[in-house]
Amino acid sequence: MIEAIWYVLVGALLIAMALARNVIARLPVTGSMIYLAVGFAIGPAGAGLLDIDIYRDTHTVRIITEAGLIVALFAIGLHLRAPLGHPLWSPPFRLALPAMIITIAVMTAAAYYGLQLPLGPALVLGAALAPTDPVLASELRPREAGDDDPLRFSLSGEGGANDGAAYPFALLGVMLCGTPAAALDPAWKLAGELAWGIVAATIIGWAMGTFTQTLVARLRIRYAKALGFEGFLALGLMTACYGLTLLVHGYGFLAVFCAGVALRRREMRATGDERPREALHDVPRGEGREAAQDPQLAHAYLAESMMAFSVEMERIVELALMLLIGSVISAHWRELIGWAPLTMIALLFFVARPVAVQAAMAGTGAPWRERLVASWLGFRGVGTFFYLLFALEHAAGQVKPLVPILLSVITVSVFVHGISALPVLTWYYRERPVEE
Repeated sequence: MIEAIWYVLVGALLIAMALARNVIARLPVTGSMIYLAVGFAIGPAGAGLLDIDIYRDTHTVRIITEAGLIVALFAIGLHLRAPLGHPLWSPPFRLALPAMIITIAVMTAAAYYGLQLPLGPALVLGAALAPTDPVLASELRPREAGDDDPLRFSLSGEGGANDGAAYPFALLGVMLCGTPAAALDPAWKLAGELAWGIVAATIIGWAMGTFTQTLVARLRIRYAKALGFEGFLALGLMTACYGLTLLVHGYGFLAVFCAGVALRRREMRATGDERPREALHDVPRGEGREAAQDPQLAHAYLAESMMAFSVEMERIVELALMLLIGSVISAHWRELIGWAPLTMIALLFFVARPVAVQAAMAGTGAPWRERLVASWLGFRGVGTFFYLLFALEHAAGQVKPLVPILLSVITVSVFVHGISALPVLTWYYRERPVEE
């Protein structure tokens, strides 16, 4: 009976979201808000259909969350279509590194001095709160590959890069939970490991993304081989890239994001300045096989097909993960109401994020409206949840006090940022032409 109820529930939710997508897009509502509310309703505080114990099921839930992030990061990379030397890349890098480090520093200091947490858990908290979310912020992405809107490009690039960039800080925090700072490796060795993780991830991701696009397109154009199965290719690339990077102790999330960017970059070299959707516009329905073998269209067809598959996968991932998170929140909702979670939420949203963005964007020439919107639209969600699970898996006793704080941040961000995103973006795009 329970299985039948689950089939009906998930099927009805999928159909309802598909039918209501256009309506939701015009309202201050996001799919994540609906999924989270449903997850709460079917969790322990509601119907009891989904009972996830964040302490008992840590490893399983962490693996599921990790897989979901891989799909989202690859999809983001495929959306970012611009030459690497283009000015569009400057804000994402500033937001993903300097802004993230400032956020970590502010939130770690607040947890250490304000909440009286030990340095290890305090750093874990800062690292978990720093990365913006690549899954929940899908509404902020470029509308298509080649969209050069600076705000969407910046927020998407930030979400793609900083989930991987936050890993060494979370790892250091976990290490400090079990080891005194004086007993850690020398600073130069830790810095070397950090540099290696970034370099290895970048090289592996870039090489695999470029190689896959080049090899498949060549096989299709010259030999009429490797046709179809773009979904298999996308999943194979992102998972193999992630696994290989982990084997050499690199940062897998960063590698998957780089693979998507590299694949899109290789497509751009072949297609030129024309947007891939425009290049494929005249391809008749049902003649994808011919387009896949056309030297002028093969690269664009492959990249667009892989991106379309990744986006659809990401929507399913969003539903699954938010149901899980909603169930976890349902089991701990009483702990989320307290002065510590509320104080950290206010500090993150109204101090740390705005200060970090304004400092990182100084000197870019970005209009004040763009910097203001970027300061506000810093979704926290699946990335934060992953780092919470990662820390619980390795140092549950020390980081257990972080659970209500991080879950409360996710909850408030999903609803507050979700409700405000449409009005804020409407205001930004309405006023932007006047300013420019």
